[in-house]
This record gives sequence, structure tokens and C-alpha cells, in this order.
Amino acid sequence: MILTKRKPATVGEILNEEFMTPLGLTQDKLAKYTGLPRKHINELVNDRRAMTTATAVILSKAFGNSPDFWLNIQRRIELWEVMHDPKQVARVEKVKAVA
Repeated sequence: MILTKRKPATVGEILNEEFMTPLGLTQDKLAKYTGLPRKHINELVNDRRAMTTATAVILSKAFGNSPDFWLNIQRRIELWEVMHDPKQVARVEKVKAVA
């Protein structure tokens, strides 16, 4: 695994900067296209909601990419957060390898 000090782009950043803005989509329009509540879209864009498998499938159909694309963004963020949180690092360092 490659560790970096720079935090990876979040789901919200990718959704907004790579999809919504270039396509001229507002949160309201995306909610109508996907059937997701506007609040759900708003929380994703503002990084207050994690990507779920169901949402990944919905967004992949809307944008023509794969659910893995969206889930990998979430996975990278979560891994980075664990590897850069002192409490989590200390917890991991206590683990003994299974023989």
C-alpha cells in the first residue's frame, strides 16, 4: 500500500468537481436524475455522508462508470484517515502477527 501525507480527494470533491460542475448539474437536478433525496446528495457533496454500496450503484448508472469507482474513492479516504489518526495508528501498532 502506498502511503501519502496528502489526503486523497473525497467523494464530494470528485462528485462535484469532476461530474456535477462539468455537466452543469445542481444538487437538485442530480437528485431528480438519481431518485436520491436532495439532502443525500448535499451530504455527499459536503462530505457529511459516506458512500454506500447502494449509492455507488446508483451513481455508476447515472454517470456511466462502475460502482467500484465510487467505492474506491471512499475506501482510499477511510484508509488514509486510519493511517493518519494517532489513536488508530497506536491501536494498529499493538497488533501481533498471527504465526
